[in-house]
Amino acid sequence: MSDQHSHQSFETRAIHAGNTADPLTGAVVPPIYQVSTYKQDGVGGLRGGYEYSRSANPTRTALEENLAALEGGRRGLAFASGLAAEDCLLRTLLAPGDHVVIPNDAYGGTFRLFAKVVERWGVDFSVANTSDIDSVRDAVNERTKLIWVETPSNPLLGITDIEAVAGVARQAGVKLVVDNTFASPYLQQPLALGADVVVHSLTKYMGGHSDVVGGALVTADEALGEELAYHQNAMGAVAGPFDSWIVLRGIKTLAVRMDRHSENAEKIVEMLTQHPKVTQVLYPGLPEHPGHEVAAKQMRSFGGMISFRVEGGEEAAVEVCNRARLFTLGESLGGVESLIEHPGRMTHASVAGSALEVPADLVRLSVGIENVDDLLADLRTALG
Repeated sequence: MSDQHSHQSFETRAIHAGNTADPLTGAVVPPIYQVSTYKQDGVGGLRGGYEYSRSANPTRTALEENLAALEGGRRGLAFASGLAAEDCLLRTLLAPGDHVVIPNDAYGGTFRLFAKVVERWGVDFSVANTSDIDSVRDAVNERTKLIWVETPSNPLLGITDIEAVAGVARQAGVKLVVDNTFASPYLQQPLALGADVVVHSLTKYMGGHSDVVGGALVTADEALGEELAYHQNAMGAVAGPFDSWIVLRGIKTLAVRMDRHSENAEKIVEMLTQHPKVTQVLYPGLPEHPGHEVAAKQMRSFGGMISFRVEGGEEAAVEVCNRARLFTLGESLGGVESLIEHPGRMTHASVAGSALEVPADLVRLSVGIENVDDLLADLRTALG
């Protein structure tokens, strides 16, 4: 993060970091540099360091500077998707024979990347309950290079004490990676708690409007950022200029959106906990949630994601999803519109039969920013 923005509040950084007025016209929004190559002033005479848009593009640079500022990091990198960011990170930091500790409640795509792609490359992984520090410590061995954490986790809303796990990582001499997608940097900043790298699916809350796919890495260390940037260029799964511009636009309203997401979610949780057909509500804002105290310590508020279980098992959960109307049945999350899904058959189908398999009676909500009374009415109808 540049010194220019280090003293500013989050809301100000979200709007101004990386968003320098165009020097040619004074445009207050960075232009979309929809270009592949750049005129050089003689061989090697690059203007601003730009030669080819896989290596760097001014619109992507603006986004990457913004990402670093929001997470309080030294280097931000933008990718074509969250999984592209994860792939770059793993291939930069790991080699055949290495070992990674992953959570027992991870995004299905992350598990698939480890189990179906990275493991074939000769990298082993162990599953741990990252909410339990002893479980994390026991999973680390002499070949471990990374500890991977999601908090809140997808879809069971588990909470990991980032600072405590960072202590385990430092003691073991390994790096800590935190997927901060569910919280966003507005609600939680893992680098300040000791993480080495933060991962984002920019598709979700950062973009915020279900109109872009993207991913990001933010590092606490400049040298690690340079190493990741080298591999980003070498591997090539970069964010395009238009996608970068769309995410930058979304980020400007991140703070106000997250406040509304959280406010709506808390009211929906209150209704769900009292509904006779709901057997369990998973939300870190509930005092009875096992991670509530940790979440209250490391998060600004508890976010817009809710999971709950229903009477009647899998078919009943599927029917709840099918009956919803205002909550759109669909994958993904973090948009201004509310979404509902059945993780076992949708986003987390890839973990079926594994240690990460999710309950069949689970429904996941991404609570949007609509009028909460309309959302409550729709859920009551869907529950029957």
